[in-house]
Formats: sequence, C-alpha cells, structure tokens
Amino acid sequence: MGNWVNSDFKVPEVLETEAFRIRMLTVNDLVKDYEAVMTSRADLTGVFGPGSDWPIDDLTLEQDLIDLGWHQKEFQNRSSFTYTVMALDESRCLGCVYIYPTTRLDSDASVILWARSGSHIEESLFETIKSWLAGTWPFRSVVYPGREISWQDWLETE
Repeated sequence: MGNWVNSDFKVPEVLETEAFRIRMLTVNDLVKDYEAVMTSRADLTGVFGPGSDWPIDDLTLEQDLIDLGWHQKEFQNRSSFTYTVMALDESRCLGCVYIYPTTRLDSDASVILWARSGSHIEESLFETIKSWLAGTWPFRSVVYPGREISWQDWLETE
C-alpha cells in the first residue's frame, strides 16, 4: 500500500498550535513516548479497537522502540503517517496521531489518535487533526474509527 498519497504531495512535517506541536514520530522520541504510553495505559485500552491489547501491561522500552522504528519507516515509505504530539517545549509527549490508508470505497484514510491522560487536549487535538486533514492533505474523505463511526460499524465494513 506504499505511496497511497500522490508522490508530488509534500507530506507535512509539523503542525503547531498554541497548545502543542504535532510532528513525525521517530525513534528519538522513545523515552518520552514510552512514559506517556505507560502512564496513560488504562485510558489507552481499546484505542485501536475492541480486539487490540495495546498497550500491554508489561510493554518494554525495547518493544516500544521497535514500534517507533516501524512507524518511522512506514512514514519514510509513505505507507502510513504517525505523528507524535509534543508540548511546545518538547518536554513531554502528549499523544500520537496515526494516519492509515483504508480499503473502504467511501474513504481513503482512517485516523486514530490518543492524548496523554490528564493532558486535557483530546478534544482540541481531534478538532485540530480533522481541520488539518481536510485543509492540507489530499484526502477526499477521512474516517475516525471509535469516534465518528463505531468500532463495530468500522470493522464490519473494513
């Protein structure tokens, strides 16, 4: 599914708001990402759907490194795009945004996102992402499983 966005589309590297910065997730974000995931574990259960066990209780730093490396490589290959959400001073990871291709005929991207527990940015992050994708990215239609479509409906049609 590589190059599901046109090769002439310049994939945005960063989006900054007055509350947070959204930029490509890399292995260099490991320590901050791991800390955000592990301290938010209870709130993240099911973020990738009802069958997902991520993040597992005993997720190791090494396992998170592998995940981050995978996401970074997919970004480089343009097969999916994972962004970290950072505090403006880069001191803390506040969440992540995952933009995936979809095989559904009525949409060309699906998006999953999460915000760190206690950050109070989830709604503004969601609205920011919706606006950014609609205004900057070349997608006709974006689906937000677990948010604007139930996981059950999404899984039945995917």
